[in-house]
Amino acid sequence: MSADAVVRLLVTGANGQLGQELVHLSNDRVHIVGFGRDQLDITDLARCREVLGEVKPDGVVHAAAYTAVDKAESEPEKAYRVNALGTRNLAIAAEELGIKLLYVSTDYVFDGRGTAPYDEYDNTNPQSVYGKSKRAGEVLLQSLSSRWFIVRTSWVYGKYGNNFVKTMLKLAGERDSLTVVADQIGSPTFTRDLGAFLIDLMQTEKYGVYHASNTGTCSWYEFAQAIFEESGMPVRTEPCTTEQFPRPAPRPSYSVMDHAAIRQNGLYDLRPWREALREFLLEHNQ
Repeated sequence: MSADAVVRLLVTGANGQLGQELVHLSNDRVHIVGFGRDQLDITDLARCREVLGEVKPDGVVHAAAYTAVDKAESEPEKAYRVNALGTRNLAIAAEELGIKLLYVSTDYVFDGRGTAPYDEYDNTNPQSVYGKSKRAGEVLLQSLSSRWFIVRTSWVYGKYGNNFVKTMLKLAGERDSLTVVADQIGSPTFTRDLGAFLIDLMQTEKYGVYHASNTGTCSWYEFAQAIFEESGMPVRTEPCTTEQFPRPAPRPSYSVMDHAAIRQNGLYDLRPWREALREFLLEHNQ
């Protein structure tokens, strides 16, 4: 491909919060075509072959996923159909056409019992159906594709769709005080920063597993406090434990990820999480 050629990327899950962000990052150098579930049912192999054959992209950013973490515990087959089978179908279709495939994965592939950041070579041990189904997608991609990227991310929020930041802002407008889990530690990730990283990565041949989140760590409680501080909202926040806020699916208590692959491949890391949050809130609160 010549240096001035336009890169064409196809994004699955284009109606999701990351998918919508990616489509809006399309520019005159990188042309991004988004497909939502109605246009591309990834659980249909024939349809995957048909769409990739028609669009002929240089790469696919596979952002479509079953992400209802708690619901997955009671409907595991649906989670696996999308996250495992759907990824397998895209891997087969992309491999037949020699197309790069990037799969967006999650910190939930780890059990969260560690105390040091997980790097890309640490053993996975998912505890929830969601985490297991996403890990199954990783394994299928690695075994079926020769030009693959896996990018694990965490605590994603942004302009589109529902997320923790929007929920906190909404609740802050309705209540004087909030109780937030303080014993789960991770790294928030702004979709715009993640999307820009994925687009840059797709223009390389540096295949493999990556961890990508905004840098730095916090608990959900500290994240909520930062949201209110940066928004100038006087909301009293109280910490609580995971046990005090039971959910159907187990959450990793420590899911901080080390970005070793980004460093080793000479790529630009994502900025600190609080800086990204500040930018998001400035735009969101206008």
